[in-house]
Amino acid sequence: MEELEALREKYAADNFPRSLGIEILELAPGYARVAMCLTEKMVNFHGIGHGGAIFTLADTALGLASNSHGNPAVALTVTINYLRPGRVGTLLMAEAREEHLTKRTGFYRITVTDSDGVTVAVVHGTVYRRDKEAPSAP
Repeated sequence: MEELEALREKYAADNFPRSLGIEILELAPGYARVAMCLTEKMVNFHGIGHGGAIFTLADTALGLASNSHGNPAVALTVTINYLRPGRVGTLLMAEAREEHLTKRTGFYRITVTDSDGVTVAVVHGTVYRRDKEAPSAP
C-alpha cells in the first residue's frame, strides 16, 4: 500500500514522538498500534507516568490511523480518561481503531495499555479530513 509507506516516511521525520521513542508496531487503513517505554524522564512529580507523555503516545496512534487513507487529517478534539498510572520501565502501547469515517471527518477510539494488558487510558479523537494533496509538479 503506497499510502501507508508514504505515511511511514512522514512519521520518520516527525521529531517529537520519535524523541520519546515511540515506534510503529502496526499500521493499516484506519488502524495503528504504537509503543513507547515509559522512562524516568516521562514521570510527573508523583513518580508516575506524566499525562502528557501518555497523551502523546495516544495522539500519535490517532494521527497515524487517521492519516492512513492518504487524506491529510488533523485532530479537532481529543479526550482522554486516565484509568491507571503508568510506571517507569513499563512498555506502553496505544491502539487506535477507526469507528466512523466520512469524507470530512473521522472518529477514533484509542486504548493505551501496559505490557500486562492493563488499560492505562481510553481516548476518543475526532479528526478533520482534507482532500488528498495533488502530487508536486516536477
